[in-house]
Amino acid sequence: MKILSTKKTKALDVFTIKNEPILSIDLMERAAQAFVNSFVSKFDNTHKTLIFCGIGNNGGDGLAVSRKLHQLGYDIETFVLGNIENGSDDFLVNLDRLKNQNTYQTITDSGQIKWLLEPNTVIIDALFGSGLNRKIEGFPAEIIQKINSSKLPIVSIDIASGLFSDTNSEQNNIIQPTYTITFQYPKLAFFMPENELFVGKWEVVEIGLSQEFIRSTDSKFYYTTEKEILPLHHSSFSHKGTFGHAYLIAGSYGMMGASILATKACLRSGVGKITSQVPKKCVDILQISVPEAIVEISQNDEHFSTNGDLEKYNAVGIGPGIGLNNLAGFRAFLEKAKNKKLIVDADGISILGNSADLLKLLPENTILTPHPKEFKTLIGRDWKNDFEKLEILSEFAISNKAIICLKGKNTAVALPNGEIHFNSTGNSGMATAGSGDVLTGIILGFLALGYSPEQAAIQAVYEHGLAGNQAAKMRSERSMIASDIIENLR
Repeated sequence: MKILSTKKTKALDVFTIKNEPILSIDLMERAAQAFVNSFVSKFDNTHKTLIFCGIGNNGGDGLAVSRKLHQLGYDIETFVLGNIENGSDDFLVNLDRLKNQNTYQTITDSGQIKWLLEPNTVIIDALFGSGLNRKIEGFPAEIIQKINSSKLPIVSIDIASGLFSDTNSEQNNIIQPTYTITFQYPKLAFFMPENELFVGKWEVVEIGLSQEFIRSTDSKFYYTTEKEILPLHHSSFSHKGTFGHAYLIAGSYGMMGASILATKACLRSGVGKITSQVPKKCVDILQISVPEAIVEISQNDEHFSTNGDLEKYNAVGIGPGIGLNNLAGFRAFLEKAKNKKLIVDADGISILGNSADLLKLLPENTILTPHPKEFKTLIGRDWKNDFEKLEILSEFAISNKAIICLKGKNTAVALPNGEIHFNSTGNSGMATAGSGDVLTGIILGFLALGYSPEQAAIQAVYEHGLAGNQAAKMRSERSMIASDIIENLR
């Protein structure tokens, strides 16, 4: 699913209005109905509803929502902020329609509002929309502060008032919604950890904007849903040789859990065979824990070594639990892997960050899977905000011709062409020891199965999160562990 900028969203609206064709007021009516359909599934008409509207098109949406909820028997109070004479055309049409069904109050002072703290009261935010590009100050800022301090449930129409859609908001006066019901596709701002307080739980509702325009326009940002995921097919005439042979260097003395988890996850991904190298002291641990794996014995008692040829493997991986003390061995491995599909994780990323000259040894489309702290080590710098982080992430992927899976909520997969794909699956219970090792194993398996590196990264991140969601249902987000993710791979 494409994530469009504010500028392209406006162009999409214009294109839809011209080519469907549909009047802009009728498109607003359609959006309002989509919002209402979602809203009534969350709050029934026993809830008193306060709707705060600006005088732009977001306010027009709010007025249409007010009318529709009133028709459904909701107890509605509607407040309009600003001089209505300056309202947008569609705002004024909906204001006129509202007069015939229920009343509204124009307010210029927060003291005009009776702030109800009854438990069955909900607030709908329709003050400012996605086109906002300035800090909210003065009276509207006072209203936002009052709304936030009310502690009532808040539902924002399309985007929280005060939140910039695709630039940093600098913690301006911003509504803190319980829910955001957004139109057609998510906004880029929803994927920034710094904006968590200003998004709440979000949901996309379809409003029938032109698919022709969406297909033909380019975008740097994407949201990966089930629709983008390729089916995993096994032919009934296949055999283990058909499904690829993966090679993994993971684990060291005292860190063998990383090897076990990554190896098991790789096998669960559907790969035909995996050879996992482990130190001499650790052979029995892996052999007993994962009897399906082929075990290669390192020449070193406690760490990995560069034993032999990688030619027979379809994909190779290195990093989880290997330690930081074998720079020469890591360099030798990269030199041997220069023509292979490669994934590097964990300690491997830290070694790259500490020895930046090694980056030039990575084959094109190498997959790196850092968490934010590892990514800072890799790039040797920090970032001012999450939007700058995304720019740095994209630039790093482009300049190194690599694929970067920056792990976290909505893991961001940056491609060498500059695109960033946000994941839709996963939960906070996956922030647990070994979860990243599991992801490494899944990616390695998909690479060996024959997926392109781009598709392997995007799909593995999605499947990893999906299994994590199933694990959370089976256990709970609090109690689940990395092994539960493996057990729920399907």
